Amino acid sequence: MKAEFKERFLRYWDRYFPGAELPIGFYYSDQAEPKFMAALPKGHRCVIGDLAKVRKGKTVCFNTQTIGCAGGKRYCGFESKLTADFEYFLSYGIPDKLEGERYKKSPQLVKEHLKHQKPWKAPGQYILFKRWDQMEDRDNPQVVIFFAAPDVLSGLFTLANFDEPQPNGVIVPFGAGCATIIDYPYRELKSAEPRAVLGMFDASARPFVPSTVLSFAVPWPKFVRMVDNVEESFLITKSWSKVKTRMKRAQLYRTEGGVASN
Repeated sequence: MKAEFKERFLRYWDRYFPGAELPIGFYYSDQAEPKFMAALPKGHRCVIGDLAKVRKGKTVCFNTQTIGCAGGKRYCGFESKLTADFEYFLSYGIPDKLEGERYKKSPQLVKEHLKHQKPWKAPGQYILFKRWDQMEDRDNPQVVIFFAAPDVLSGLFTLANFDEPQPNGVIVPFGAGCATIIDYPYRELKSAEPRAVLGMFDASARPFVPSTVLSFAVPWPKFVRMVDNVEESFLITKSWSKVKTRMKRAQLYRTEGGVASN
């Protein structure tokens, strides 16, 4: 990634989304980054929980051995197999054997859903996550992920639709938290018109993000267009200025340990 583009986004972000959390990005590689490798999991470990470190500025590299969740492995493209009785796990379970998450009404419905979310193979042995300000010239993020509150999401959503003739420049597909920031937006890279993905509605992943935060994942080509469009978009208008003022007020209250008002 070119340094000029990196710095331009940082300027825009500070100007139009004051105080908002920086995004993170990921890309695949066949080269390990030993100093950034995630620790081997000791039992189940959610990828979204691991990404909390990345959001704070720590680069993390995963392979199939260091992801502590079967779903995380699948949605990173490292594993195609499903756990036994998955269709029951995602629905109502099996009495005295398996507790169901009840995200789908029936096992049959789970099977139908899986036809729309078939496994794929990662293009590299490793997936590396970095926060935007930690990116270097050699880094080429394939998807950029924002963890954001409603005001920030409104800006990202509108900017993602700014140059779209149709109304669905952003999609909200059903899936695990990691699926909505890795699997779905990565698949969009193959589209002639890649769409952004709004996510983190998964109740199992919600405890690993603040209560006011959702995710917004953008395939790289669309992200570049969004950045290029910033200074001719609504972000320069008085309407957005009012939202921006509220962001600044919220930032001030957080800094002072208070509670922001509307």
